[in-house]
Amino acid sequence: MPKYILNPETLLYEARDEPRYVKTLRIVAAIVLAAGFVMLYFWLYTSVLHWDLPRTAYLKRRAAEWEARMAVLDSRLDLYDRTLTGIEQRDDEVYRSIYGLGAIPDEVKNAGLGGVNRYAEFDLLGGHSTLGWSVRRLDNLTKRAYIQSKALDEVAQLSREAGDMISCVPSVPPLLPDASRVHLSSGFGWREDPVYGGSESHGGQDFATATGTPVYCTGDGVVVSARFQFTGYGNEVVIDHGFGYQTRYAHLHTIIIAEGMKVRRGEQIGTVGATGKVTGSHLHYEVVYQGNRVNPMNFMDFNMPLDEYRAMIDKRKEDSPVGKRSSTTELLRRRRNGDG
Repeated sequence: MPKYILNPETLLYEARDEPRYVKTLRIVAAIVLAAGFVMLYFWLYTSVLHWDLPRTAYLKRRAAEWEARMAVLDSRLDLYDRTLTGIEQRDDEVYRSIYGLGAIPDEVKNAGLGGVNRYAEFDLLGGHSTLGWSVRRLDNLTKRAYIQSKALDEVAQLSREAGDMISCVPSVPPLLPDASRVHLSSGFGWREDPVYGGSESHGGQDFATATGTPVYCTGDGVVVSARFQFTGYGNEVVIDHGFGYQTRYAHLHTIIIAEGMKVRRGEQIGTVGATGKVTGSHLHYEVVYQGNRVNPMNFMDFNMPLDEYRAMIDKRKEDSPVGKRSSTTELLRRRRNGDG
């Protein structure tokens, strides 16, 4: 497009064509000038005034909102963690202890979830990702809550069977508590070894009495061992009463029950003897609770009335045919009927 310029001599506007490069220079100059103003604007906006660009400000607001939400989530997870930990402690120390159940191991409670890597997408955010850490905590709490629910179901089932527990706990002396015939010799704890000398831990209570004195089961249970032990116990019977309890009757002269048989409190299981590592005829009696030997005298009253103990024995003889036939016949009968 021509450019019109006033001619002072003719006083007329005359068309003149500019070189093409001039137009190009003007366009370039305009673009450079505009870019310079834009860069100057951004520099003043961000570096001098320290303001955020609109998009950056919007993203920061959104990030702050999510951080606030994550903080609330973490605080709730902390509360749930403390609450669940309290329930786990009460279960291990009170509920499970009452019914002879062992505590749930920490490695079971805190074990990770199996399968593929559930957190691969969060690992891409970095090892210190708040979101990834919260998701892991939530999964851990979910699993712990599930395990604790199953544990409480087990305790609830045992509580419904609490009546059985009363008859299973070994709570009477293992032989007739007649002080004129039975002497409480070595007790539970440290003592001098009567055979080899030196100090040793005695894990039970000894009852010194004549060979052949009847020995009775102290609680309902199942015979898990009835054999001769070469470790020093001689003829030994071990009965599992459930609820974390076991009892051991050692140095017996005779054993009239067999492994696998069900026995009840007051039922005769053998007679006192002097087998194994002994210096005289006596019964070595142990109570084992949750795998640890405990003082048997804490579970019995050796001064209980004799007529009361005899009544228990007579009642058991009426309920059980063991006293009416030989032990061999009874064992064959139980095996034939599937009782043992």
